[in-house]
Amino acid sequence: EKTLILYGSPMSDPNVHAHRRAPLFLLGGANGMLPGNMHLKAPDGTPMADVFLSLLHKFGVDQRSFGDSAAAFPLYV
Repeated sequence: EKTLILYGSPMSDPNVHAHRRAPLFLLGGANGMLPGNMHLKAPDGTPMADVFLSLLHKFGVDQRSFGDSAAAFPLYV
């Protein structure tokens, strides 16, 4: 439970470099920073960078934006 594994593809359609609606899996508890046993679905049009921004916040990085992020994505229910 001290590990976090991030698995996914940054492109849902590589022919047009589309990076929306791409599956992303987070495995592990990251030393208690992330809750487990959850399935979250982002609203259509949510940039994947929102999840990355949230992860940076969880790990203590004070970052205002990441790539094309619009806002931090809530990693809890």
